[in-house]
Formats: sequence, structure tokens, C-alpha cells
Amino acid sequence: MTVKQLETEILALTKAEKLEVIQILTQNFLQSSRGVSKTPGVVGGDACIAKTRIPVWSLVNYRRIGASDAQILEAFPHLSAADLVNAWAYAEAYPEEIEQAIRENDEVMQESDVV
Repeated sequence: MTVKQLETEILALTKAEKLEVIQILTQNFLQSSRGVSKTPGVVGGDACIAKTRIPVWSLVNYRRIGASDAQILEAFPHLSAADLVNAWAYAEAYPEEIEQAIRENDEVMQESDVV
């Protein structure tokens, strides 16, 4: 089935059925994002690669400055390709959160440059 065919099928559902589809997809997404966690008091509570202190926003920033996944994995040898997949999926799902974290980090870095 193509995405277009799936879209047609979904649009034909009742509201209740659409809600059920959303719940199924959300549950599936959350299960696949287990590689990302938030822990109060750890890196300001930002989303991090599970069992590390590496924030997702930091990896997104590396990518923005031109680092490839291979270069990121070289810089963080204890991360796996699956960790990056989880990070990219999380960043795509929560873009506002990631943007806010990047802005806040940039502000802190600018303040420390002034001092």
C-alpha cells in the first residue's frame, strides 16, 4: 500500500476510528523513541540519548554545522547509528523543543563570551 492509498483510507474513517489510528501511531512512536530520555536535573532536563548526558539538540547542532552521521559517531564513539536514528526522530517529532534548547544554549554561550 502506498502512502497516498493509506491517506485515502484514513480520510474515509470516522472520527472515532481516526482517533484510534492516532493512538496506535502515537504508541508505536513512543515505543520506538525509547532511545531518548529526559531526566530532571540531568542536562537541565533536556532530551538526551538514553543512558548518556548527550542532548539531542547538541547532535542536531552538529548536523547543522555540516557534520555527517559518520563524523558524529566518530566524535561520540559510544553512540550507535540507532542512537542517531532515535535522536533525528525525536528532533523531527519535537522541533519547537529542540529549537528552544538550541536558542537557550546559544544565549548561555554568548553570555559567557561577554564575561
